[in-house]
Amino acid sequence: MKKTTEYKDKQILVLGLAKSGFAAAKLLHKLGAKVVVNDQKSLEDSQEAAVLKELGIDVIGGGHPQHLMSSHFDLIVKNPGIPYSNPILESALQRDIPIITEVEIAYSITESDIIGITGSNGKTTTTTLIYEMLKEGNMDAYLSGNIGTVACEVAANTTSNQPLVMELSSFQLMGTIKFRPKIAILLNIFNAHLDYHGTIEAYGEAKANIFKKQMDTDFAVVNADDSIVMELVKGTNAQIVPFSMNQIEKNGTYIKDDHLFYKEELVIPIADIVLPGKHNLENILAAVAAVKIQGVPNEAIQHVLRTFTGVKHRLQYVESIKGRKFYNDSKATNILATQKAITAFQDPTILLAGGLDRGNSFDELIPALKRVKAVITFGQTAEKISDAAKAAGINIIKTVDNVEKAVPEAYALSEEGDVILLSPACASWDQYKTFEQRGDMFVESVHKLKVD
Repeated sequence: MKKTTEYKDKQILVLGLAKSGFAAAKLLHKLGAKVVVNDQKSLEDSQEAAVLKELGIDVIGGGHPQHLMSSHFDLIVKNPGIPYSNPILESALQRDIPIITEVEIAYSITESDIIGITGSNGKTTTTTLIYEMLKEGNMDAYLSGNIGTVACEVAANTTSNQPLVMELSSFQLMGTIKFRPKIAILLNIFNAHLDYHGTIEAYGEAKANIFKKQMDTDFAVVNADDSIVMELVKGTNAQIVPFSMNQIEKNGTYIKDDHLFYKEELVIPIADIVLPGKHNLENILAAVAAVKIQGVPNEAIQHVLRTFTGVKHRLQYVESIKGRKFYNDSKATNILATQKAITAFQDPTILLAGGLDRGNSFDELIPALKRVKAVITFGQTAEKISDAAKAAGINIIKTVDNVEKAVPEAYALSEEGDVILLSPACASWDQYKTFEQRGDMFVESVHKLKVD
């Protein structure tokens, strides 16, 4: 960790406790800041709040009282999910108080080169692939960011020869000012999180923050097949390294004659890659570009691609029961992710879908649903997804209470050779705390089938 006095004696409000707020508050306190933590929830029984209070940090729970803003704060560190319409943040914006997320703190203290990955879909798979390839190439890399490990906490414990692989959401990137990754990856852009950002233009601008402070010694790895991505990267000072499924990109990664190339160098035959799905091939192209920039040898890349079968909750193979294959794709929290999951399979598929209603229709899912044998819906969007399934001509449509009940229902409808796929196309927050909890419930219910 760099020695920094950037936060010393600064009055800093950490808005939202959670994992990122807890880590940021502890670190800022260690760096000499005068920290106040505020959370909407009551924190009376919170172990994290108790730890912070022991350190002498002022912790206020049970709402966001306006009197907080009567204090002079030099900086606000907000939980990424808190919208800027929050009254405290609105007041801060009016008073020109900087608002950041903890990834900005991570950048300010780390000695490591950062490889930042963002996009509407594929972030976790690409992040994990890069990490595994770096490790296989004997580089002491670390995972951080939106993948589940708090970036500033990891950054505090890395050195200059340890690359920091960081998954980044649009929410996190909105709260950056100086953030500058050595390698910035933008996988794709489509309509997502519009309830937070308002427009796809604002969403794209948030994602493009990943390039904003890059210099000509840095690299921007971008999807040449996505016109929005290519528009967003136009202003970068970084060296552009494109990847493409559809064209030869001699300065990046591409497919030619069923082989994967990097700058005209053969890396691996496509037939050797075990991770299923065209969308995963796009993720692989991005990952290979990033690690080749870092000098990872082809042998290490090949080993990972011949053995890596996916990350938990992202097209995760669970097991086979009497010829039925079960896949957990709980991280598919939007329509595009579910479209790509469905098209990854050639076998007859029973889809389990539903979740938080963000006000959108599911008409965009209809073409993909035409490949599906049966649909089982649950959650707030059950009726909407059932309507889309009817429009796709699916005859077998069931609605159940939750994922746990969807699994035995799907099994009862299935035949040998079928794929049973949880790919909800929605966030989990109507019934589950996280998509991980939803996926774990699916896996547990699959295992229970063998017991029953």
